[in-house]
Amino acid sequence: MQTIQIQYHKTRLAEFVLGSLNNELCLCDFRYRKLRAQVDERIKRVANAEFVEQDTPLLAATRTQLDEYLLGKRREFDLPLKLLGSAFQQQVWQALLDVPYGSTTSYQAIGEAIGNAKAVRAIGTANGANAIAIIVPCHRVIGRDGSLTGYGGGLALKQKLLNLEQSQFFLAP
Repeated sequence: MQTIQIQYHKTRLAEFVLGSLNNELCLCDFRYRKLRAQVDERIKRVANAEFVEQDTPLLAATRTQLDEYLLGKRREFDLPLKLLGSAFQQQVWQALLDVPYGSTTSYQAIGEAIGNAKAVRAIGTANGANAIAIIVPCHRVIGRDGSLTGYGGGLALKQKLLNLEQSQFFLAP
């Protein structure tokens, strides 16, 4: 059985649980989200691993980059990722990585990007199962009509993240 090193990280907007598997980030999620237990169990099952509270250089780098992002000083993350989920979930999460800072997309647009435009509900479910919040930017997915849709950190936090990116995007030189 493998080990996933985890650490907790409290920021001004939320508290996160961070996890590293073989020097790849596999978890950066809201510590108190409703689906915390289900997400953790999926990660452990897919990785055949257990959580051990232990710091690593990758988790330290993740804390630094996350803080920089939340301060508006970072637009892109430079961390090795391990996306733990089904092939379909990984396809959706890879598509999320292509959504640029400061912009938004819809579930239908993600479906079109992965060649499965009719799978809107399944895409929404995969988006909700994302265990690497902010870095895999599921907060950038909104309803086709422009409305905010569900978010593991809550809709108020989703709006704050979108506002942060929009304000930084427009302030860029």
